[in-house]
Amino acid sequence: MGKINVLGLGPGDVNSLTIGVINKINSGIKNYLRTENHPTVSYFKDNNIPYESYDYIYEQEDDFSKVYEHIVEDLIKKSNEHKIVNYLVPGNPLVAEKTVELLLQKENLEIEVFPAMSFIEPVIQLVKRDPVRGLKIVDGTDLQTNHLDINIDCLIVQVYNNRVASNIKLVLSEVYGDDYEIYLIKSAGIEGKEQLLKIPVFELDRVKGIDALTSIYVPKLDKIIKKIYSIDDIIDTMRILRSDKGCPWDRVQTHESLRDCVIEEAYEVVDAIDKGDIDGIVEELGDLLFQVIFHCQIGQEEGEFSLLDVTTALNNKLIYRHPHVFGEKKVEKSDEVVYNWNKLKYKDRGFSTFAEILEDVPKLPSLMRSYKVQERAAQIGFDWDKIDGALDKVKEEYREVIDSINSLKGGDVEKVEEELGDLLFSVVNVCRFLNVNPEIALNKTINKFISRFKMMERYSEKMGKKLEEMTLEEMDKLWNEAKLHKY
Repeated sequence: MGKINVLGLGPGDVNSLTIGVINKINSGIKNYLRTENHPTVSYFKDNNIPYESYDYIYEQEDDFSKVYEHIVEDLIKKSNEHKIVNYLVPGNPLVAEKTVELLLQKENLEIEVFPAMSFIEPVIQLVKRDPVRGLKIVDGTDLQTNHLDINIDCLIVQVYNNRVASNIKLVLSEVYGDDYEIYLIKSAGIEGKEQLLKIPVFELDRVKGIDALTSIYVPKLDKIIKKIYSIDDIIDTMRILRSDKGCPWDRVQTHESLRDCVIEEAYEVVDAIDKGDIDGIVEELGDLLFQVIFHCQIGQEEGEFSLLDVTTALNNKLIYRHPHVFGEKKVEKSDEVVYNWNKLKYKDRGFSTFAEILEDVPKLPSLMRSYKVQERAAQIGFDWDKIDGALDKVKEEYREVIDSINSLKGGDVEKVEEELGDLLFSVVNVCRFLNVNPEIALNKTINKFISRFKMMERYSEKMGKKLEEMTLEEMDKLWNEAKLHKY
């Protein structure tokens, strides 16, 4: 295995090259540049120092991650061939340089890093912002909304061209808005060529001349005029609400006292989804998230757990239960995914009998719980072959309800209750066969009933007669008219 000297070319000015780097460049060792689109390459040309660059790979590959991997593989090959090679990169090799990161991850590979001044110092000098308040450096070639942090400054690097800048604009617009002002920086640290442009986000991809020496500085949101908030902001707000100077109601809540709130907020999310109310979904998901933050704050105060424990447990579970995504297991159908998920879940919980699997269904609303219990029973074949069996069971349970009502003279109300429960359970089974969620189906019927009742009231008002003054036959006639209007 050969050796690779990783040399930093500094921010761009030839005078920023260190003596150690210059000595290595002139040592006779073969020089390989990640890119020759860098001002310090003039040093090589002025002194007739031979080099090769990897710019051709950028032209061959559209995916930057493949570009980096290709460069690393070739460098290892070259180091084995020549025993030792120099690999030169812009700035400091240990700052925002993916190829160097990949090289350092390789085992049995000798690497010596020769540092240089990074582009960060001249960028900070240009924008005149102290990084001690927080500065996050992110890769612009694969920027996602979750990479940004609105509460600290962000420096976006690897802004190679206008295509990359256009993608960055879309992400920044989604988080900060089109009119948020950012800094576009060109040739930081190169005397006579530095440029600092303060522009709104929407103008980002309209700037000409974006190249490998371009970066974007995004200031954190001003708390005074803040219009958007992150999870961190919610945590801070929750901490204040639970403090001695906070809200008397919030301070006295416990996990137990908030149980009903969790259920209520979850149902309000479902209701907003059923109504197709996007603004409502946003609001109700926020209320549900608040419950999670609330419980995590209580857990942290009691020394039980924190939000980090919750997110860690969740992510570990997601990775473990998706071996077809994060492991080698292959599945093709969604029902296979569900089967494997449940299989891993049951294994985690150490169930020794199938009855334990049925008992593990949480105390959900009865219709939902019935559905899930039947689903789990079906997994071992305790199920009808066809829907006909489930429909016949409904008829059977209906007859038993009638029989129990007819014998009610004996006062056996519990028997009627039992048979009605059996009837409901059998109806849920039919829903399961048809992939109909009984909870949703019943809620739709309830909403339909209320809508028709509203129509009945409108009709009665036009007649100049209140519903409570009508006979059942008159109300039934209005009901049928409301049905005709599909309410």
